[in-house]
Amino acid sequence: MNSQTEHPISAAPAGDVKTERGLSRAWAIVRAGFHWALCASFFFPACISLIALSIFVDPRKNDGAQRLLCRVTMKLAGAKLIVRRAPGFDPTRTCFLIANHVNLFDPFLLYATIPQFFRGLELESHFRVPVYGWMMKRFGNVPVPVSNRPADLKRMWRLTRAALDSGVSLAVFPEGQRTVTGHVGPFKDGVFRMALQFGTPIVPVSMVGAFQFTKKTGWMLRPGTIIVYLHDVIETENLRKEDVPALRDRVHAIISRPIDEGLHLDDK
Repeated sequence: MNSQTEHPISAAPAGDVKTERGLSRAWAIVRAGFHWALCASFFFPACISLIALSIFVDPRKNDGAQRLLCRVTMKLAGAKLIVRRAPGFDPTRTCFLIANHVNLFDPFLLYATIPQFFRGLELESHFRVPVYGWMMKRFGNVPVPVSNRPADLKRMWRLTRAALDSGVSLAVFPEGQRTVTGHVGPFKDGVFRMALQFGTPIVPVSMVGAFQFTKKTGWMLRPGTIIVYLHDVIETENLRKEDVPALRDRVHAIISRPIDEGLHLDDK
């Protein structure tokens, strides 16, 4: 089962919010509850099965099953996924995949659409979430400490470097929190400093329509289309630490452009 379609980069589409506004509130609630029930009935048994399988099989060798979990979860939630690759996107490059942060489905959306093996930098607190946290730990995600203690930060940098050196790309949400407006919030510098220090390229990723699909501030699911833009690779090898602000702002602008266009079309 595969709900992805690939197209060249083009303008972002209008969202599905206006269609939703024409529906009665009661029907919207029933529909959202139905999709949540579908997701839960599939996700938890499938997730537990994957964790059990990972005891005997290296997670890198059952990547197809993990992608299937994410694609089916998104489909059951009511999302139609479209992927648009820029000409300069190279799925064979180990990189930092830097994306906007919208809702709880973001990790599933990324893994359902990005055509390369990768893991994520996730808040350490997420590793304590039942089932999901166990899977993240077993599959090799890198914990991001809540505190700024030198020992914790050093451990994160060490684990990040080890993942990149082994050929594993890492997905990062540099906003550090989910948006409440739909627009991309300010980026923290951490991942950009690591990219420069390690000489690791960056791929900006824009998730357009994810905010219309569901928001941090509510539980409603609004079935519709989500487009994932995989932008051109940005090299960092010859950059210096003084270039961090310019690199950060450049990546922010690239990610924001199709998202802002989509939100603007929704407002018309």
